[in-house]
Amino acid sequence: MTILSNGHLWKHSEFIENKNFSFDKNKILNSLSAKDIDEAYSSISNWQGYSPTPLIELNKLSEELNLNKIFYKDESKRFDLKSFKALGGAYAVEKVSKDNKDIIVSTATAGNHGRSVAWGARRLGLRCKIFISEFVSDARGKAMADLGADVIKVKGNYEKSLIECIKQSTENNWQIVQDVAWKDYKIVPKYTMAGYSVMMKEIVDQINNESIPHIFLQAGVGGMAGAMVAGVARYLKNIPKIIVVEPDSAACVMKSIESGKIEKVQIVRESLMGGMSCGEPSLVPWKILKKSVNNCISLPDDDIGKAMKLFANASFGNDKIIAGENAAPGVISLIACCNDEKIKNSINLDSNSNVLLIGCEGDTDQEMYQKLLKD
Repeated sequence: MTILSNGHLWKHSEFIENKNFSFDKNKILNSLSAKDIDEAYSSISNWQGYSPTPLIELNKLSEELNLNKIFYKDESKRFDLKSFKALGGAYAVEKVSKDNKDIIVSTATAGNHGRSVAWGARRLGLRCKIFISEFVSDARGKAMADLGADVIKVKGNYEKSLIECIKQSTENNWQIVQDVAWKDYKIVPKYTMAGYSVMMKEIVDQINNESIPHIFLQAGVGGMAGAMVAGVARYLKNIPKIIVVEPDSAACVMKSIESGKIEKVQIVRESLMGGMSCGEPSLVPWKILKKSVNNCISLPDDDIGKAMKLFANASFGNDKIIAGENAAPGVISLIACCNDEKIKNSINLDSNSNVLLIGCEGDTDQEMYQKLLKD
């Protein structure tokens, strides 16, 4: 029985076209410069333990979907942190510390960014304060504490933890290392995005001159998506179709692209895609994404566990892959697009298409991972 012939309906909630699309490499690289991107790669590629994460072909799935190739960037192998976030927070800590061992860094997080900041602080011998919401699992909190961070749990959601982080950091003169930008806070989020762009440099080196006409990018506040688009502008000659993927309960990038300005989404339920459950795009990536994204797709939580199991069972390719709940949405959205002839035709998915998916994390929350595999 094949992946698509077993009667399972791979669901999406909404799919939109960006009416303001206009991919301008110069404007994109004004927001995150080639110099920023190159400096991040030069630094991170020299860290102890660095090696490019695998780019895996999902050959079984590409054959079934009648696509040429599907490339999956497996960030479960990123250092010991099992997430692309290891590239961003740790690099930002390095940039803001400037060899000052007395600095105390702080951040608010749903998990993976905080682990990166904590790991980056430990690398440099710095103290670290991390604020998490009451919805962050104990396992994720412990993972950050195990890296030497002081973890402070805040009643309420992620936004409440960020407000408390800003308040205490201001009072105590701690250096905030956040992956979210706001009006007077844009430099550090650029550092995190520059770190994320290392993935695109690795991918270009790994694809052996293959073209990539389609890229599916998960988005929370948009940092990873914006960084990858900047990486496209920096490294690729062709301009691929870029599809942003979000939970339907927190599709803030989609709503913003629909209106042409930043929109805030009221999150009434937390998604299984916890790292993507964000109510408002960040200012820095928004400047990149608002015109460079072709389409947006939103997903319910329904198929997350199923996709994770199929990765684990080597049903998509020859390799068994540990894909966390935030890594699964890319493949789900691709299957959903291929199952809808109107969408498939509108974005020109066919037998000549090479598609890039970002497996942005592994089992960063092992308890959650095992639970979803069993459900």
